[in-house]
Amino acid sequence: MAGDKSVHESPVNLLDQSASSYLRSARHQPVLWHPWGEEAFARAQAEDKPILLDIGAVWCHWCHVMDRESYENADLAAILNEHFVAIKVDRDERPDVDARYQAAVSAISGQGGWPLTAFLSSAGHPFFGGTYFPADDRYGRPGFKRVLLTMAEVWRNRREEALESAGSVMAAVEQNENFSGRGGDLSLALVDKIAESILKQFDPRNGGFGSQPKFPHPGAIDLLLEVATRRASEEMRDAALLTLTKMSKGGVYDQLAGGFHRYSVDERWVVPHFEKMLYDNTELLRNYVHAYQSFVQPEFAHVAKEVIGWLDGTMTDRERGGFYGSQDADIDLDDDGDYFTWTKAEAQAALSPEEWAVAGRYWDIGDLGDMHHNPQKNVLHVRFNVADVAREAGISLEEGVARLTSARARLLEARRARLTPFIDRTLYTSWNAMAVTAYLEAARVLRVDGVREFALKTLDRLLVQAWDGGRELAHVIAYPEDMKPGARVAGTLDDYAFTIHACVDAWLGTGKIAYYRSAIKLADTMVERFFDRTAGAFVDTALDADEESRLGALTARRKPLQDAPTPAGNPTAVSALLRLEALSGRREFREIAEDALASFAGIVEHFGLYAGSYALALGRLLLDPVQVVIVGRGEDANRLEALATARFAVNKTVIRLQAGQLNAETLPEALAETVTQVPVPDGARAWALVCRGRTCLPPITESQRLLEALEVKD
Repeated sequence: MAGDKSVHESPVNLLDQSASSYLRSARHQPVLWHPWGEEAFARAQAEDKPILLDIGAVWCHWCHVMDRESYENADLAAILNEHFVAIKVDRDERPDVDARYQAAVSAISGQGGWPLTAFLSSAGHPFFGGTYFPADDRYGRPGFKRVLLTMAEVWRNRREEALESAGSVMAAVEQNENFSGRGGDLSLALVDKIAESILKQFDPRNGGFGSQPKFPHPGAIDLLLEVATRRASEEMRDAALLTLTKMSKGGVYDQLAGGFHRYSVDERWVVPHFEKMLYDNTELLRNYVHAYQSFVQPEFAHVAKEVIGWLDGTMTDRERGGFYGSQDADIDLDDDGDYFTWTKAEAQAALSPEEWAVAGRYWDIGDLGDMHHNPQKNVLHVRFNVADVAREAGISLEEGVARLTSARARLLEARRARLTPFIDRTLYTSWNAMAVTAYLEAARVLRVDGVREFALKTLDRLLVQAWDGGRELAHVIAYPEDMKPGARVAGTLDDYAFTIHACVDAWLGTGKIAYYRSAIKLADTMVERFFDRTAGAFVDTALDADEESRLGALTARRKPLQDAPTPAGNPTAVSALLRLEALSGRREFREIAEDALASFAGIVEHFGLYAGSYALALGRLLLDPVQVVIVGRGEDANRLEALATARFAVNKTVIRLQAGQLNAETLPEALAETVTQVPVPDGARAWALVCRGRTCLPPITESQRLLEALEVKD
């Protein structure tokens, strides 16, 4: 939210010492909140009380609604404090806790989401739960007061029943989150089957998948782009490109500043939930870059650059490096995206009549808008193309574009005068690593000034502040400056896997061997600490974590397979290992990757839309790695690099080096074995080496020959 929504008159509770923006926003509530930790569980057992667990996020609208209605209500807080030990968790800070209790509440009620409200035994095992509860009975939901009193009575008089339920729920969590599905074939046919399953959910009218609400599903989009190129499938191509086009023209995309909101509540992408998440925008940025790589539609490059512009201007620490976690949807609880939406009168007041004649039509701004809470409020979305709007206005296309450009600038200037929704300036390791990868890919394909440099600055900060150089990688790089640093939150599988990818991408973009060596060291640690050598696949929290840290449902082993919404941990780790195996020649990395994929092969096709990252990782395993080394400086080298990066392919790696780096000391082991054996062409200022598997072609200096060498081969 825009500011601290707490009750400032009240004394602080135990959240006052938290570093999380979300937890600190509740520090003045009359509920005697505890942060997640041993103290809360010890108190629950000592006082023989059940636990009320609330999981939310600073960007979550209904979390703030429940805070105001229930947790800031002194009468409800008194009931809660008398009968329960209350724990509040920030889902961004503790994704490991959130994932398990989401699974538990879904098993109990059939749905999850935020706020997550769970009632636990004193040992932390859930026996009842839901999401948002209103203070009083309404919306077809029981009031929170009634729920609290009922659960207190259950614990007091029907405890055996509650404990039996909790045991069943924990068993379900163990089973559902510890996927096991060996027996399927690891084949390109499985990749295609997952892609076909995604295609069956494609909405050919509006783009995207399924009906309302609509989420972007970047992993699924990347898979369609990959298969479309490899198989020359028009159906896959059209599904991916229509989805990207419709999203970028919808209200789910910020038409003024760039950047995507979290999801659309309608099937046409018009009305979003207005919060903006870093991870959505990094993965969608990659989608648009990949689509531009393969199909060279200028609009995709334009959207990618606008996303970068929004991230640069709003979501980054320009001085030290780092990407912020999220931007809230609302200023306060009485609005719903008012910062981002416009009445007709507001838009006309900001624009000249000439600008309004174009902008009003282009963005479909009318007397009757799109928002339920205020029907006059319009979500800007593109309904007509600018050529048609210009023709209707009786002006040239060039004049129409000029008016639209000036209108966008004026509306953006007017919007900046409004109170800005809260930005959580916490730097999360996995999300920052994702941003580094997205920026480095965009820098290479789009040639945008400063993007590569900022990505490297961010990665350097991550490696210094979040990593100890050995076994320990933290989940948080840094909290906002005005927050006291909290206890170090241990890194999850996602943190390690995405950071390995970022280090590999940094090496590819710079040739600095230190990044590659960091990737190898992190990969060795990831395998040692997260890979289950007995049952296969990776768990999301370290196997060697001390037992004291495994409180409540954290005792459940979880092996992440589904993209929800970020790429799942197992395929992300697998892809990281396969990239490193191609560079290092370390066979163990490939064997572990293959074993992890085999662990899910018998069940993964049933996950369809949520298995995009798995299918991409499987394609990387099965397709021969293609390595393109561009050597040299200047325009000749730039031209060869541009040709090499054309067409997105999951198994293709493009490496930019200088001639002086072609030696065993500055190259990964396997690459050194092949590249250093190739003779340097006489008199060439730049050349390309194309290697498939462990076989390299002679050096190439001509563009046409490079294109021929890179022809897609299954």
